[in-house]
This record gives sequence, C-alpha cells and structure tokens, in this order.
Amino acid sequence: MHSNNSNGNGAARARGFAALWAVLAVGLGLAVFPAEAAPFAYVANGSSNTVSVINTATKTVVATIAVGSVPDGIAVTPDGKHAYVANASSNTVSVIRTATNTVVGLPIPVGGNPGGIAFPPDGTRAYLTNFNSNNVSVIRTDTRTVVKTVPVGTGADAVAVTPDGTHVFVANFTANTVSVIARPVEATIPVGNGPSGIAVTPDGTRAYVTNFFSNNVSVIRTDTNTVVHTVGVGAKPVGVAFTPDGMHVYVANLRSNNVSVIARPGNTVVATVPGGLVPMRSPSPRTGNTPMSQIGIPALSR
Repeated sequence: MHSNNSNGNGAARARGFAALWAVLAVGLGLAVFPAEAAPFAYVANGSSNTVSVINTATKTVVATIAVGSVPDGIAVTPDGKHAYVANASSNTVSVIRTATNTVVGLPIPVGGNPGGIAFPPDGTRAYLTNFNSNNVSVIRTDTRTVVKTVPVGTGADAVAVTPDGTHVFVANFTANTVSVIARPVEATIPVGNGPSGIAVTPDGTRAYVTNFFSNNVSVIRTDTNTVVHTVGVGAKPVGVAFTPDGMHVYVANLRSNNVSVIARPGNTVVATVPGGLVPMRSPSPRTGNTPMSQIGIPALSR
C-alpha cells in the first residue's frame, strides 16, 4: 500500500488506509515457525514513520525503530541480518540491522513512491518498485547503493523473485500488466485490472498475481510468461502467499475482509476464512537464517 502523496499518483490505487496500517499489520502477524526458532515480525507503520519489531512467541513489541516518511514495503534479507524498509514519501530505503534493531548508514535514495521489495536467494541485490517512477531500483546490498534502474510498466507495485534468482516479476498496478526482468525486461504479460500483489511458487513454475479491481488472481506460467489460469476470489485482493509445500495459496481480500484459500494444482478456491478489518500485506518475519522476502497474508515461513 502506497501513500497518497503530493503528485496524486498514489491515489489511483484507491486504498486510502495509510493511517490504519500500524494497527492492522500487527493484527495480521499470522505465522508458522519451527519450534526452535526465535521469530520476529517487522511491521512498517505508515502513519508514525516507524517500524515495530514483534516477538511472535510472546506477541509483544520489543522495539520501535524510527525510519523515513510513510514506510510502506518491508523485507528481510535471506540471511536474516537486515530488514529493508521502503519509505514511500521520503523516496528512500532505510536498512535495519536485525541483531541490534538499529538503522545502519544513511537512507538510500531511490525513485518516486517506493513500495515492494524482494531479494534473490543469494541476497546480493534488492529489487525495489517505485510506483510513481514506473521503474525498479536494483540495490547492491553489500554497498547499499543503487546500481541499476530498470523501466517497467506504470504503477510498479509488488515484486517477487524466482527461487533460482534468474527472473524478477513486477506487478504494474495502473498498467494492468506484469513485467518480467531478466536482462533487461524480458516480457510484459497482460493480467487483470490493478495488479497489486505477486508471489512465486516455491518450485518457481508459477507466479500468482492479485488483481485489485478485477477481484481475481492471474496464474502465470513462468517458463512461457503466459497466464494459464484466472481464479475468482474475494473483493479487492491485495496480498498473496504460499504454504511451505506450495500446495495452497492464501489471498488477502481487502474489501470483503477475508482470506481466500486456493488449492493447487487445480487452482480452485477451497475455503474462505474470515479476517480482521481490511486485511493487507503482512510484516516480514525473521526466523534465524531462514530466507525471507516480502509476502502476503498470512505470513508463512519455510
């Protein structure tokens, strides 16, 4: 979810819930963790310009970290050592050291209204969508510098990386397309109206895209870059996540206040779970060195 900033482009997303983000995100930290792990959830609080760190075992906030203006997307590096926070109104990225829960270095300048963040498995790069700039900033994580900017479709929003790290999928909210970045943009795939959330299956064979205004999910075959299924879900779907075995897909429906559960490989909705008020994307959990990236609701750990 992006802020409604001065140039008005953020308003096109028709969400208007930035002030509620902190309360909602904390309430949606539904995670499955190994018994021996010490899990933490990092929650971007758009209305207070902070990140809350939640110990999910005790369900308590253990730290509150000041970041940039209107923090939006948040993701933890695959090694669990840092959390990257997209500050939508500052047009920057803050980097948090998870061992100390402190911001390290200066904010990284990026494009306009940054939001989605994802990492390849090796963690050497961060891919950041810039909603108003219609591009993706590629950040080198060892130097924390932008090394490349890749043009994509209008309203670049959610982003996901295939498990082998070779392809990056970007949901373009106002273009109704998904861009596939290889070197450079390899394909542009038409999807539904208002693609907002995106996630790649654990085996890398499919990408699932939530279409905010179409009330459905596009299923993309990643080897051919074609939509092979369209699955109707609840009203105004936003977040999407997979169970660890990849057999079920969870979709957060903002307007109908519930979660649709899609069974794979048949791509049929097998359950609709009531949720809290206005379910959105979840915080990014960290469990030791477990690889993590920005995911949807509910938060599911491998």
